[in-house]
Amino acid sequence: MMFYIGILLRILLMLIPLLIGIAYLTLIERKVIASMQRRKGPNVVGFFGLLQPFADAAKLLIKETLLPSVANRVIFLLAPIVTLFLSLLGWGAMPVGLGQVLGDVNIGILYIFAVSSLGVYGIIISGWSSNSRYAFLGGLRSAAQMVSYEVSIGLIVINVLLCVGSLNLSNIVSFQETVWLGVPLFNIFGLFFISALAETNRPPFDLPEAEAELVAGYFVEYSSMSFALFFIGEYGSILLMSTLTAILFMGGWLPLNTIFFSLKIVFVVFCFVWVRAAFPRYRYDQLMRLGWKVFLPLSLGWVVLVSGLIVGFV
Repeated sequence: MMFYIGILLRILLMLIPLLIGIAYLTLIERKVIASMQRRKGPNVVGFFGLLQPFADAAKLLIKETLLPSVANRVIFLLAPIVTLFLSLLGWGAMPVGLGQVLGDVNIGILYIFAVSSLGVYGIIISGWSSNSRYAFLGGLRSAAQMVSYEVSIGLIVINVLLCVGSLNLSNIVSFQETVWLGVPLFNIFGLFFISALAETNRPPFDLPEAEAELVAGYFVEYSSMSFALFFIGEYGSILLMSTLTAILFMGGWLPLNTIFFSLKIVFVVFCFVWVRAAFPRYRYDQLMRLGWKVFLPLSLGWVVLVSGLIVGFV
């Protein structure tokens, strides 16, 4: 009994800071974009607007949940729950410090990619169950986009695994004690970051949610807390990919501690927001062309080059 209570406490100690981090990620995004556009951003609720995320959560909590009359109601309500659950599930194998991981499995990187690839199912069933053309097109776009960029991300990560010789995320961090992998693999680092933007449906690759043609995409029919669950899932995926970027290419918590690790994650998150404020949205054919005709050959070429260098010189 005490064993299960201990596991439950460890899960809560991981989830509560994560959910608070997701809440303040929305505030960081609004503040950074406001600064880039010479606006103030949220500054009324609490000192410097620090309580704005909690005000937004309270507003969504008390709003009425509207169900479309033509929707498949069971699947319609299940879709945001699936999306949120899968976005949080990946954190089970994500180390945030030396020995600070819920499950330190030897195939941690494979586990994270397996869970993240399942996230598309929540989006597909939300687009289909809404029985709306806009939502259905958004779901199809998101599925095609995530599948396209999963391939290039997988090939990019293979380069890191070839250098380290382990699938364990803690071992990947330990390998970077002398030099961050982002230095010798700088080009791959850039490819991974851009692919992460597409994987999380972030601008300039937010085609599944394109307001100009699809209104809001796959969650156009959602409101109140069902919409909030999609929102939390999306920003949870952003934090997950930012953390993974810091682990794979920026040395994780090395050379200092978890606080230094948090600063690296905040820097990557800032880059996510910066790209949103600075670049216009791609057309969908440009997005697919970039994934299949540019990123896939480049990432495959880097696998051949890195493996050749390792075999020849190591």
